[in-house]
Order: sequence, then C-alpha cells, then structure tokens
Amino acid sequence: MAQLLDELTEIYGSGAGAQMARYRAALDAFRAAYGPGPVHLLRAPGRVNLIGEHTDYNHGYVLPVALDRDVLLLARPRSDGQVRLANVEGDFSPRSFAVSDAISSAAAGDWSNYARGPAQELTRLLGAPVPAFDGLVSAAPPFGVPRGAGVSSSSALTVALAVAFAHFAGWRWQGAEMARLCSDAEWYVGTRGGIMDQFIALLAQRGHALFLDCRPDADGDFRTRPIPLPAGYRLLVMDSGVRHANTRNEFNQRVAACRAGVALLRPEYPAITHLRDVENADWPTLEAQLPEEVSVATLRAEGLALGDLPNVPDDAPLRVRACCRHVWTENRRVLETVDALDRGDIRRVGELLDAAHASARNDYRISTPELDALTAAARQIDGVAGARLTGAGWGGCVIALVPDGQVDEFTAQVGRLYTRETGREATIFPCQAGPGAGLVAVAEV
Repeated sequence: MAQLLDELTEIYGSGAGAQMARYRAALDAFRAAYGPGPVHLLRAPGRVNLIGEHTDYNHGYVLPVALDRDVLLLARPRSDGQVRLANVEGDFSPRSFAVSDAISSAAAGDWSNYARGPAQELTRLLGAPVPAFDGLVSAAPPFGVPRGAGVSSSSALTVALAVAFAHFAGWRWQGAEMARLCSDAEWYVGTRGGIMDQFIALLAQRGHALFLDCRPDADGDFRTRPIPLPAGYRLLVMDSGVRHANTRNEFNQRVAACRAGVALLRPEYPAITHLRDVENADWPTLEAQLPEEVSVATLRAEGLALGDLPNVPDDAPLRVRACCRHVWTENRRVLETVDALDRGDIRRVGELLDAAHASARNDYRISTPELDALTAAARQIDGVAGARLTGAGWGGCVIALVPDGQVDEFTAQVGRLYTRETGREATIFPCQAGPGAGLVAVAEV
C-alpha cells in the first residue's frame, strides 16, 4: 500500500491521503464482487472548461482544465469474452455483455453503453474483439465526478473504460486517436458532441489548462498547448445542484442550429464545413445571411441536410443566428484568454469569462436562473476575476477565478447568497488541475 500511496501522491498531491481511503474501499468492493486476485487500477478525470463552450463540435477553440475528481475503474481480465460491470453507486445495477466483432448497443439510458461503445470502436480499430474483463466503477462524490453537473462525468467514464480495454489489448494509444475513438464511442449513448472532453481527460497536465484547436490538420493531428494557470489564484467550482440529462434534445438542437448555419452560409462560402471556417469574416456580413429561426423540416424542403441528429424533432425551432453568433464570438474569446494568460493579465481574463457567460445565457440559452444566481454572487466578492457557467449547460456548475487568500470567504459568502436567492445549497470546492487518464497501479486483493 505504501507504493500505491506514492502513485496517488503523483496524481492528487496533498489529497493523496484522503484518496487512499477511497481506493481501499473500492478494492474491498471489488474483492466482494469478483473474488481475490490482482486488480488493475485505472482512472480518468472530469473537467471544467475555463472558456470555449460549445465550440469544439464546430471545429473551434477550447481551454479545459482536468479536475482532481475522477472516475476510478478497477478491472481484472477474463478469458471467456464476457464483460461484467458493477458500480459502487447503488442506482447502477450490474451489467454484462459479450465482446464480439459487432457489439450492439443496449437500450437508451443503459449505463453499459459507456462500455459497449469503446469496446466496439477499439474492436474496429484493432480488427479483433477486445479482451473482456470484470470491472468496478467508483465515481461517487466527494472524490468522483458529479453526474449531470457539466463536468464531463459521462466522457470520463467512457475514457476510463476505453483505457481499460486498450490496456488489456496491449494497444499503446496516442492522444488524438484515442480522443476520436472515445468521442465516437459516445454515439452509443446518443450524444453528438465534440472532442474537448476526451482530449483533456487523456492529455491533461497538473497545474495547467489545455489549449486545444479542435480542427485536425491534414494528418489528423490536433494542435494543443498546455497553459499554466495563473499564480495567486484558485479556480473554484460551484455546483448549483441543478441536474440535466446529457442526452436531452436541447443539446442536439444546438448542434443542429450550428449545422444549419453552415448550410445556409455555403452559397457565399463554398468551402465551409464548420463555423470555424468563417472566423475571419465580419459578423454583420454573416448575420445578414442567417435567419433568427428555422426548422429541420424547412431546411430539408430546401434540400439542406444536417446529418444524423437523434432527438431533434422536424418542427423544432432552431435559433440559428444567435447560436452561430455565440460560437463566432466565443472562439475569439478563447484566443484572447490564452493571450491574456500568457501576459499575466488576469483582469482581462475575468472580463472574458464574464462575457462568455453572457453569451451562453443570451445567445446559446444554456444557462438557468440558478447558474445566473451563482455567477452574480461570485462577482460580489472583491478580487474575483470572473465567473461563468461551465459544461453543456441547463444546470451543473459555475467556475470563478478567486485570489488564494479569499477562498474561505468566497465559499462562505457565495454559499449564503446562493441559498438566499434560490433556496438551494451549492457545493463549492477548489479545483486542483490534475493529470490525464491512465493506469495507476496493479494491486492484490
């Protein structure tokens, strides 16, 4: 166990001691479920996005940070081709499925799809069924990634399972290839997203955000750069307690609105494939070519296809102009934030975070009264650089840049203000930017 503690210190720093109790409890639960023997311990972190919301699937720019809250997966290989899954959280009942050349998805909402997806994608890549294993997931608070909070719990689970399948298959994955595989694997769950969550879960570095250009080059590679977080400030995460369903059709309607914008701009910009392609065009010129609203059915009647989008009704009103405006302006804010961090201009970083929240609230319409109340409460504390929602939206978390010496005051005052405004309690915790996914250790139980 002393060696395990050393490994945990490399990952969690001063939090390793508290994590040790969590790991011991998970090892005991694994032994109770599957019996004694060697156990492979793997993990994948959740994330917050400092800035760059809903830009990744538009080939834009993002600046995520990995959390020290993660999905822990304990696994032991099996030789009979059966994947068996258990979870320390009681609302996830045990699941099993057979690995094969063609792994079908389970019913919508079944949590085994987070394993079926990466198993199928890796099988396609390797040309043979992946090895099976017994697995136990530990992702419960306070150390796990909170579900539905906009900190990428679903992607963290997908990545942890993908890393386990790759580990037992002996595949030495590369960041871009594994990120694409995990993104494609989430199609089994029903969400059409981008690659930000997977990249930060796989490539994160301690103490850094990750600048990611979500447009691959001709060789399929992505431009990334670790960006040190500002000295003297802590990134605080405020969980509103409001939860969303990650497969709800509102998310896919935003994707559809962006694709509609691309289709409608194509007559003027024939080479456009994503909104990224018009980043250097003047917004007033683009705005004139985009309707306030249009339906999928209307676009189809005009011969414009949006691709495969589950849970988007034909008559759903797509707010094309406002959604495209958010993406166009958000990409610029990300680039300005990177520049401001490089220059140490924290005041400018805060202004950009505030502007990003306003755009997410007014143009993309992914905020809620609770998230707005949290950002307003955060801005009442002297010294706070900026605050904004993070994640897909419709609930979840807000982040703020807070001076080191004001963390306790911030936590107490924002908590009181939020409860007074909404009647809810917020969970507030400092984020320690942690490392990416991988094997932690092999232990004996």
